[in-house]
Amino acid sequence: MFAARPYLTGISPFCDDRGDLLRLVFVFMKIKLSDNFTYGKLLRFCTGPVLMMIFTSVYSVVDGIFVSNFARDEAFVAINLIFPVLMIMGAFGFMFGAGGTAIVSKTLGEGNKKLANRYFTLVVLVTEICGIVLAAAFFFVMRPIAELIGAKGAVLEDAVIYSQIILCAMPFFMLQNLFQSFFITAEKPKLGFAFTVASGVTNIVFDAVFIVGCKMGAVGAALGTALAQVVGGFAPIVYFSCKNNSLLRFVRPTWNGKVILKACVNGSSELLGNIAMSVVSIIYNWQLMRTVGDDGVAAFGVIMYVQFVFVAVFIGYCLGSAPIVGYNFGAQNKIELQNVFKKSMIILTVIGLTMTASAEALAKVVAMIFVNDRPDLLLMTTRGMRLYSVCYLFCGYCMFCSSFFTALNNGLVSAMVSFGRTLVFQLLCIFILPLVFGLDGIWLATPVAEFLALALCAIMFAVNNKRYGYVAIKRKL
Repeated sequence: MFAARPYLTGISPFCDDRGDLLRLVFVFMKIKLSDNFTYGKLLRFCTGPVLMMIFTSVYSVVDGIFVSNFARDEAFVAINLIFPVLMIMGAFGFMFGAGGTAIVSKTLGEGNKKLANRYFTLVVLVTEICGIVLAAAFFFVMRPIAELIGAKGAVLEDAVIYSQIILCAMPFFMLQNLFQSFFITAEKPKLGFAFTVASGVTNIVFDAVFIVGCKMGAVGAALGTALAQVVGGFAPIVYFSCKNNSLLRFVRPTWNGKVILKACVNGSSELLGNIAMSVVSIIYNWQLMRTVGDDGVAAFGVIMYVQFVFVAVFIGYCLGSAPIVGYNFGAQNKIELQNVFKKSMIILTVIGLTMTASAEALAKVVAMIFVNDRPDLLLMTTRGMRLYSVCYLFCGYCMFCSSFFTALNNGLVSAMVSFGRTLVFQLLCIFILPLVFGLDGIWLATPVAEFLALALCAIMFAVNNKRYGYVAIKRKL
């Protein structure tokens, strides 16, 4: 019976010893959403999405390294100015991914795989249509948008052409964001990582060809990124269209407006969070332009590239743990829900301390990769990075809180946390702290905002525990 569905991958043909084979069976045995998760099993299950997000961030950083070292300074500034606008559109992919995953994993936990696949197919189809509509709607208005956020001259021209090329691949970018969540629900996080690697390698190779070899600057960066997004969005379509041994595959969809609406509500925190982060980035750039000019935008761009990699660990862990939470919520398994919640808090604490210490220690070394030819800019970037990196102590808990309530199908609480964290607290800090601390106030805005958001998360966890029971309460006799 078990031979019909093998759980081995990567077994060496030279492994003849039966004992060795049995040990390999246990090492590579498939981790299921219904399992009891130890620390080791939870970390192994989340390793795929963590690596997937890290690699996605790393190839974004490589994109920045190519542009900052082999293109005009205006191209680097232009990309950092316009990128937040493009992320607003890409955020719809995260919305459908997070919201759809919560519904599909809950349906799987209820034991209805056929219905789960219908929901999955419908969400993917709606995401693709949404991507096409958004790309078409924004293609011809990127110039006034770029002008509105402060782009001028050569920076404006680079920003417009870069954004228009990226928009051509926007439907695939949204699907790429969507499938990052669904590969985990399908119990195939390693396959999701493999597709992410393929996308990243595509980006790096074509960056080298177009930016270094062909000297195409911002156009080359856009072409490399767009081709990578096509690979990342199209390859999963092929996989889920074919017969596979995962929990999910495409079937004939039936329209269900309630499911789409619920997916949007459940994923609204991810949408609002990403939109808010993009808006905040735009305001950061605006404040820096007012305070120190283009150098401030360049320094912030470097900090953001580094932040992509560090925060990717938290995002990956949230992506990996959310389907487990959603599955056990659907199965009404409160004991396992408590187990995952407690272990997650401890894991996030260790990760936060490690990343903050690493960021503080490596700030100057990392900054030199981007701005080693400008001592004044290097000094500004290093100090900004060290002040900004304090946020890693708090942001993991806040991201997990939002993701946790999304997985519990409570989009309202998730949206409140995400909206407060990424917009309300950030905006207050960006406008108030510089009045007191000057440029340092801009770098400290995010750490202070994350601390305030952590307080909000603690309140939300305490208020909603009675409803979901994710923390065991010892009753006094």
